Amino acid sequence: MNMETGFLEHPTRHLFFTGKGGVGKTSLSTAAALSLADAGRKVLLVSTDAASNLDDMLGIELRNTPVPVPGAPGLSVLNIDPDTAAESYRQRVLAQMDADSSEADRSTVREQLSGACTTEIASFDEFSSLLSDNAALYDHIVFDTAPTGHTLRLLSLPKAWTGFLQGNDRGASCLGPHSGLKMQEERFKAALEALSDPLKTTVILVTRPDKGAMAEAARTSEELHGLGLDNQRLAINGVFHASERTDAVACAIEDLGQQALDDMPRSLRALPQDLVPLRPFDTVGLPALRALLAPGSSPVTPHPMAAAENTTPLQGLDALADELAAAGHGLIMVMGKGGVGKTTVAAALAVGLVQRGKTVHLSTTDPAAHLAGTLSGDVPGLKVSRIDPKLETQRYIDKIMAARSPGLDPAEQALLLEDLQSPCTEEVAVFHAFSRIVGEGRSAFVVLDTAPTGHSMLLMDATGAYHRQMTREFEGHGAARVITPLMRLQDATYTRIILVTLPEVTPVSQAAALQDDLRRAKIEPYAWVLNKSVLAAGTHDPLLSARLAGERQQVERMNAGLAKRLFTLPWLTVPPIGFAALSRLVIKAPAVAPTTT
Repeated sequence: MNMETGFLEHPTRHLFFTGKGGVGKTSLSTAAALSLADAGRKVLLVSTDAASNLDDMLGIELRNTPVPVPGAPGLSVLNIDPDTAAESYRQRVLAQMDADSSEADRSTVREQLSGACTTEIASFDEFSSLLSDNAALYDHIVFDTAPTGHTLRLLSLPKAWTGFLQGNDRGASCLGPHSGLKMQEERFKAALEALSDPLKTTVILVTRPDKGAMAEAARTSEELHGLGLDNQRLAINGVFHASERTDAVACAIEDLGQQALDDMPRSLRALPQDLVPLRPFDTVGLPALRALLAPGSSPVTPHPMAAAENTTPLQGLDALADELAAAGHGLIMVMGKGGVGKTTVAAALAVGLVQRGKTVHLSTTDPAAHLAGTLSGDVPGLKVSRIDPKLETQRYIDKIMAARSPGLDPAEQALLLEDLQSPCTEEVAVFHAFSRIVGEGRSAFVVLDTAPTGHSMLLMDATGAYHRQMTREFEGHGAARVITPLMRLQDATYTRIILVTLPEVTPVSQAAALQDDLRRAKIEPYAWVLNKSVLAAGTHDPLLSARLAGERQQVERMNAGLAKRLFTLPWLTVPPIGFAALSRLVIKAPAVAPTTT
């Protein structure tokens, strides 16, 4: 394996960084873009993640248009913001309508373009334009993508829409009769060709020396091959070597990483590989980002270790499980940035509630679900499911066809089925499945492991759009008050939102931003969980000690007002897989992970 960054030696024009949440895609993609710009290239760094943290890393405000990065000549940054892209798309569609169109027609189109489906297509439209001549000013375009499930959805859209539009002269009805989506067909084809051309596009699969992250990278690699994206590399980020073998914690971290490397899936071994060592600093600011890919770099700004005295313990997941169980029933949504440990926390809380005698349904909205691997077998008394987009889409299509077909002739039925084959249908189907599960909290506990932040917020947007539609329909009819999924989420006696984060600058900032978004929707988070804390581990490894100082600062930040309730899950030498390991996280035990008061 190469300790240098081979993906920068002969870079293609398009560089895609993708992988499981939390593996360091944003850090590596930004550092790569900065390195190319420092070498004299014109570079555009693009985030396709609705929950991007590029603004934190670079200290600039992101926009839907390229923004030059101060201190980095030649580098500009663009964030494909879903809301901004959707509004721009709506305006373009309305501008295409006939001049004599009635206001009623225009209102109909506005309504049809108000959902999450339009948001997805608008974002994809922006994405496609960057793969065409519209971005010819740049030598390289580096994409910092959303976590794997959302990214695979994005990268599959060129193929999906190209196939859907072939022979369809009417446009997609879900985007409005005047959407003119057919006009975008050539752009979609160009995007597909650019993605599939190994001379133009390289996909860098980012992982960490972790079994789960490696497994997901292997799955992603296979799916990308299926989409025709064959020019792939593997970047293993955060490789750690203990300074000495007398530090048990440091040795355990190194040994786990080495075991993951030794057990690497065969499909990944076939890829060109690069190793990026774990650094003793957070990748925030240009100096840190430049040092990330520099061989043998030392800390940019070493943090002195904070004193360990005057500390009090944080409560563990056992205390949180006790509090949640007291409610008797309801919805528990576990949310956060990709890779912070949502699935582990959700599974542990579900097991804890079962142990406390509760009826529990554990499910997930994540396209790259990991519940089965975390539980590693059946748990007596626990119902487990996942919202499978393909299954839910077929179920939704069957339901619509059964309801509408009796009044249609065969030709009309064929047209209806054709419209329902649109990629938009998946978003609608997933929302309906989500709504069903939310309703189960009336009589039992539902623990929902959500997709990474950006994808979850799109689902929340769909929930809000449905609420507004239902409110309009029931206004003035004297009908019984309708209870929408959004109203359930806003009810603090029914829904408890658990935000999961890691003790680092960026995850804490993203959890705070997510909390702000939820509050704007009148949804108040119940508690925060700090995962993978090593404050109580007692390590004296120099590199880990430098990182622990930063961890202590983040805990102080959360205690200063970000989190109303703060619980912790310590860093574990053995990943908590299976019922027995998860049970140990939620049984009554002495509190751990000290923090400064």
